[in-house]
Amino acid sequence: MLMSLFIFPAKASEMPVRAMDEMPMVSQVLVRKEERRLYLMSGEEIVRSYRIGLGDNPTGHKLFEGDERTPEGKYTLDWRNPESDFYKSIHVSYPNHQDRELAQAWGLDPGGSIMIHGLPNDAGEWAFAFVGLDWTDGCIAVSNEEMDEIWQLVSDGTPIHILP
Repeated sequence: MLMSLFIFPAKASEMPVRAMDEMPMVSQVLVRKEERRLYLMSGEEIVRSYRIGLGDNPTGHKLFEGDERTPEGKYTLDWRNPESDFYKSIHVSYPNHQDRELAQAWGLDPGGSIMIHGLPNDAGEWAFAFVGLDWTDGCIAVSNEEMDEIWQLVSDGTPIHILP
């Protein structure tokens, strides 16, 4: 069932609407960079889907701080910041051991502070302009309303799998 997601991904408008109190537990977050989609999964079932913005240079795995790429691989959502510069944010456990080794082999710093987050706090009336654009420094951006929902549904310690 999960493999069909990779071939024919669901769009948010195609998903059944559920009340928040009827939501199954989110067991994994799945990001498909090429599709610009973030999926909340309960087992193999997609329970929510969001349009995302990525780094300014989204193709390929993050190699070093400042490359503006979003990492690819398996990580954990390990802590959250309710007072982020980007509304609210949940931290992705990048870099892992392999990421550090790769950057070190090139004599570079792998960076860090990769987050799922909302819009800049100073976006104001221009918030609409961020939708559908790759504008972050390597993070995964959603609207503030979507961030509120993700914040509520995803627990610290939830695995996140970021695919090309």
